[in-house]
Amino acid sequence: MIKYLKLHDDKCVGCLNCVATCSRMYFKEEVPAKARIQVFPVAPGSHHLVACDQECRLCVAECPVQAITVNAKGVVMINKGLCVGCLACVAVCPIGAMRYYPGESTPFKCIACGACVKTCPANALELAEKEDSPASRMPFEVAEAVRKQEGK
Repeated sequence: MIKYLKLHDDKCVGCLNCVATCSRMYFKEEVPAKARIQVFPVAPGSHHLVACDQECRLCVAECPVQAITVNAKGVVMINKGLCVGCLACVAVCPIGAMRYYPGESTPFKCIACGACVKTCPANALELAEKEDSPASRMPFEVAEAVRKQEGK
């Protein structure tokens, strides 16, 4: 099973409580660009939410130093001690959920902590679980095969 932050664009009112909560929680300051969740207006009264779905895992396969792994709950995690800051993970993320803020030493992403869920007045966010699909396991399996070939 994969634990993830389920996003409901149709319920989002654009208040940005989730963005502020996330930024304060992880960076101790309210800077929207430092939030692991992003809210984009797409039309008047309509918004698109972006946070890691934990499933594509292209970043896991792309990381040259294996600093990105998948924990027992299916959450993609970044080991800041191993990360060299190459930002390959940011470049490969197809939805822009892997984020980087200039001046920070490592990229960051949603880890489905749920702090934002508690502050959303419209119930546009929820912690959920989904089955781990073969497609989500593939980049992880490829990275594992490469590591085995390299003797790591």
